[in-house]
Amino acid sequence: MRFLLLVLAGLALVPISAVAAEPHGGDHPEARPFEQEADASALIDAALARAQLAEKRVIVVMGANWCHDSRGLAGWFLQPRFAAMLEPRYEIVYVDVGFKDRNIDIARRFGIQAIKGTPTVLVLSPQGVLLNRKSAPKWRNAASRTEEDIFAYFDQFSPEL
Repeated sequence: MRFLLLVLAGLALVPISAVAAEPHGGDHPEARPFEQEADASALIDAALARAQLAEKRVIVVMGANWCHDSRGLAGWFLQPRFAAMLEPRYEIVYVDVGFKDRNIDIARRFGIQAIKGTPTVLVLSPQGVLLNRKSAPKWRNAASRTEEDIFAYFDQFSPEL
């Protein structure tokens, strides 16, 4: 019994982020990049400024660390294949939306009136024009999409190098 209590106490000390970096059930990787305290407007403004200088697009992932689909999409973005396509073509900003009640002003800034599901993914031109208005709110099944599907979606918006 004492051994079991020691094991359980030890598990309580393992950071959640360390566990979250592992593949989820072998389906897909996961990450937890959504910071509640981050100044989302400032992050987006900085990303847009960098995007204009480098002729990139901006991906704004509006999600939360509690959301399986948000963590799944963020996890794919960290994989070498995705990073090789995304890094030279996109600035990526993760915006924490809480329980769909935080940073709603960010969504509205780009023409999305409400966060209906997480993640909501905005693809922006360097000038801040929303390029995926119809499909932006349709990512709440991101964790069940295939790697190929996700890759092709973001590749279609990427500017030519």
